Amino acid sequence: MDSSNIRTRFLILSDTHNNELPEECYQHTADVVIHCGDMTNYSYMSEFETAIKQLKRLNAPLKIIIAGNHDFTLDTPVFQQKIQDSNLEGDPSVKKVYGEYEEARKIFEQQHDRGIIFLDENTHTFTLPNGARLNIYASPYTPSLGDWGFQYHPERGHDFQIDKAVDVVITHGPPKGIMDYTDNGRAGCPDLFKAVARSRPRMHCFGHIHEGWGAMIAHWRDATRIGNNEISHFTAIDHGRSTIISKLAKLDTSTAPAVFETSHCANDLTPLQPDSQTLFVNAAFEGSSTPSDAFSIHPVWQVDLELPRAR
Repeated sequence: MDSSNIRTRFLILSDTHNNELPEECYQHTADVVIHCGDMTNYSYMSEFETAIKQLKRLNAPLKIIIAGNHDFTLDTPVFQQKIQDSNLEGDPSVKKVYGEYEEARKIFEQQHDRGIIFLDENTHTFTLPNGARLNIYASPYTPSLGDWGFQYHPERGHDFQIDKAVDVVITHGPPKGIMDYTDNGRAGCPDLFKAVARSRPRMHCFGHIHEGWGAMIAHWRDATRIGNNEISHFTAIDHGRSTIISKLAKLDTSTAPAVFETSHCANDLTPLQPDSQTLFVNAAFEGSSTPSDAFSIHPVWQVDLELPRAR
């Protein structure tokens, strides 16, 4: 292993939707826990409190959280609009269930001393206790025509400003063409794919599309070979040189682990090649209702990668 890089373990989950995590999850130790959003079903305060209790039990010094569309009370303008549209301003029953405006955010802010960090959209840098530097780009936004939280109109798109220095991208939804397939076609965001293709982070983790659970190492084509073609998963990824780590079709309900472990450091069988490859992880925990998904819950991901040493 390059002495300038440090093996770092991630425990990655998304779309827990108020479900209880398997007890085995709490027996694993990681450097960083990542939750890619949708901690709740209905954005109830009680659901956020359940999520925080689970996060406290996970063994890692740093636990990074972003919101999902179901966590809409964390999107204050959307929450306010919902209350106004329903003529429920000042209703005490609403306060009891959903809390005051900004209250859900405040309970996360109160957990900083426990290493639980809620991130809004931006680039964030951490120095980990293991000595590694972690540059993260986080964004909760997904394309939709609905009225959930952190969403934008698909035709208007969204500006994902991912810098080339970013090591890990955390979004709630997938980029278009990457573990985003549904019965109604692909649901990922093309703008997000283009931003990730240009920055080529070591890892991009997300959820949102439950039936897309899985992971793959995508091998990027040389930029000169893409030429003037539109950047997409067809043109930017060399699928012949990419590797599927796992997907739902490969899992057996009787033998699937609670935690799926994979490692891509220098001395492993499939080491990640920074700048040439990106590990994509769809970590949706809750199962879907599609015929191809026989699971009520999916395995949580444990991923080992190398990160640059902090200066």
